[in-house]
Amino acid sequence: MKKYNIGGQAVIEGVMMKGPDKYAIAVRKPDNDIEVQVNNYKSFGDRHKICRVPIIRGVVNFVESLFIGVKTLMYSADFYEEDEPEEKKVKAQDDKRDKDKESSDTGYMIFTVVISLVIAIGLFMLLPAYLVTFLGKYIESNIILNLIEGILRLLIFIIYVVCISMMKDIKRTFMYHGAEHKTINCLEAGEELTPENVKKHTRYHKRCGTSFLFYVVIISIIVFIFVNTDTVWLRLISRLLLVPVIAGLSYEFIRFAGRSDSKLSYILSVPGMWVQKLTTKEPDLDMIEVAIKSVEGVIDWHEYIECVRNNSFEK
Repeated sequence: MKKYNIGGQAVIEGVMMKGPDKYAIAVRKPDNDIEVQVNNYKSFGDRHKICRVPIIRGVVNFVESLFIGVKTLMYSADFYEEDEPEEKKVKAQDDKRDKDKESSDTGYMIFTVVISLVIAIGLFMLLPAYLVTFLGKYIESNIILNLIEGILRLLIFIIYVVCISMMKDIKRTFMYHGAEHKTINCLEAGEELTPENVKKHTRYHKRCGTSFLFYVVIISIIVFIFVNTDTVWLRLISRLLLVPVIAGLSYEFIRFAGRSDSKLSYILSVPGMWVQKLTTKEPDLDMIEVAIKSVEGVIDWHEYIECVRNNSFEK
């Protein structure tokens, strides 16, 4: 067996786990059963060499993850549509899998991803850049202005995360997020995936998407310090054009941190894991069971942990 990093995402009452060639969604249904759906996929990196180039691969991976993330959220949401009789819910789930709806679902996913990107870029990139222009009358140094912009960006990000973490439904999703991390940590430690074993592990992980977004903000502060602009529109355009570069650099950092066991990578990862205290919560054993089912849909974890224990992965 080859060694590869499993990634994941919390969904509504469930967990999605993604391997190199497929991803699985496990959802705890209202009747308490666990539904598991496995999907095969081929990443752009496997299909096009250019998508494996450093920096570029980070942008491609981010967009690809967004599409899969939206798709899995839509799937899990189908089990929890409010104010509908059970028969209608079942029919809606069947329709969702029907090929006749694939094109409309794809269109909806594209629309959702585009809107999400527009809101995120506007809120975290363009808004701080615009607000800081009002200080231009009082501060002449572009470096100081850019630093203030970066601090504003970081504050907006932290306030946003704190606000959504207070929502009741989001709290449960963050518990599943914790279950996802604990399960991956248990797997990577070479321990059997039982709810009790998984429960012992930390809910923080160096490759978490929260850490990625946090380092997007941090790296943007560093990059924009060296970008000097004299007008508002040039400042906004420069921020917009550099978003892919910053996302790519952030991905390379997370990739390095996830693959390295050095003390340096751990120290550099600590701030991102601090932020994960807001986006992960301690899960219960039922949630962990769902996360384990999701892993089972992606790999044979028994074989994987044997390779971890014996260090016998294929080169």
